[in-house]
Amino acid sequence: MLEDVPIFHRYIRDEEHYSQILLRAREVEKTLWIGTADIKDVFVMRGKKARPFLGEIADLIEKGVNVRLIHAKEPGPNFRKDFDRYPVLVEGLERVLCPQVHFKLLIFDLREAYLGSANLTGAGIGMKSDGKRNFEAGLWTNDPALVSAAIAQFDSVWMGAPCGTCRRKAFCGDSIL
Repeated sequence: MLEDVPIFHRYIRDEEHYSQILLRAREVEKTLWIGTADIKDVFVMRGKKARPFLGEIADLIEKGVNVRLIHAKEPGPNFRKDFDRYPVLVEGLERVLCPQVHFKLLIFDLREAYLGSANLTGAGIGMKSDGKRNFEAGLWTNDPALVSAAIAQFDSVWMGAPCGTCRRKAFCGDSIL
């Protein structure tokens, strides 16, 4: 049971975002929720080759994992090109575009969460080299109170709760309501 699991909080900085958070996404069993303001074509190492993170997401979807993505703006052409390489993403990736989103959340199996500053970009959470990486900070935790708060915020946006009072509907490409 979740009550029997020791609570951890881990402060994550700079290059640890890639090694401890992004690669952790490969291990989810049921759900992966990603919230980010900016999204780009992020790569991860698979063996000795770099592979688009979208390929990892496609693998998860093929295993039956529910993957939800909320992002604030349309990604660029490199992302779209790699997206098209994985047909399972078209129907299997649940996605909402909301121009108001600025949070950066990754929620793993509704039991662990990353709450921080890193966007889903190479310089934010990806495998950029030293000197090209953003200075990022975040918290990775399984504390039920923090995870529940992250889930509630993500789910609120996902379900369109703030849409009724939003003043940026003209910029909303995927109107939820």
